[in-house]
Amino acid sequence: MSTKQDIASFSLRIALSAGFLSAVASRLGLWGSRSSGWQNFVHYTAQTNSFLPKSFAPSLAVVATIAELSFGLLLLVGFRTSIVAVCAAGLTLLFSIAMAFSFGLKEPLDYSAFAFSAGAFLLSSIPAHKWSIDQILKK
Repeated sequence: MSTKQDIASFSLRIALSAGFLSAVASRLGLWGSRSSGWQNFVHYTAQTNSFLPKSFAPSLAVVATIAELSFGLLLLVGFRTSIVAVCAAGLTLLFSIAMAFSFGLKEPLDYSAFAFSAGAFLLSSIPAHKWSIDQILKK
C-alpha cells in the first residue's frame, strides 16, 4: 500500500475506535456533564429495540457496552484488526437496522450509523494494517 493508503487506513481505524470509546465513556459518565449516563443509555436501548420486550434492555446495554469497549480498544492498538472490524461492522449494522425499524430511516442516517458500519466493513477488507500490533506480529 502507498503511504496515502496507510494513513487513510490508520485514520479510519482510529476514528472507529474513538467512536466506540467515546460512546462507552459517555454512558459511564466519563464525559462529565456532557455524558448521557447509564440509565439514559438503558432507556435508549429499550427505545432502539422497540420490537423486543423492555426487560431485555439492561442486558442488551451491558452486552453492547462490553462489545463496544472491546472493539474500541482492539482497534486502537490494531490487534486482529480485520476480524474486529467485521464484528464492529456487524454490530453497527444491527444497530442501524434497529434504529431504522424503531425510529425510521432518518435517525440512523442523521447519526451516520450506516456510514460507521460501512467504514468498519471497509477497514476489514484492507489486507495489512500499518502502525498496529498486527504489523508487529507479522514480522
